[in-house]
Amino acid sequence: MTPQYFTLSVVKLKNNCPECFSNEGLELSFEQEFIESKLYKSITNKTRHQIRCTNCNTKIFPVRWNDDIERVVNYHYKTFTPKAASLKLKRSAWFFFIILLTAIVVVSFFAMNL
Repeated sequence: MTPQYFTLSVVKLKNNCPECFSNEGLELSFEQEFIESKLYKSITNKTRHQIRCTNCNTKIFPVRWNDDIERVVNYHYKTFTPKAASLKLKRSAWFFFIILLTAIVVVSFFAMNL
């Protein structure tokens, strides 16, 4: 299972891009991890954030951030609220649990009659 992420929010920043020095292209996006398997879907507490410049189409890594970008990212990170962690069982999981419960009941019924 590879972790998958979905975007929770995208914030336009007014800071200068460290690559192309544009004032209008920076976007800060917050993403949260979810896991999907054959039996369940789950939203985890893991989050990540990244900055992209839409003018020069580059990802701005934290090494390239200046103090202004760092302050803005910290501010937005404090105001960011992720979705609550959750777990949802799929139909195949419910089917598996019903079969297992039925097998346990049948075995215990035969064990009592001996």
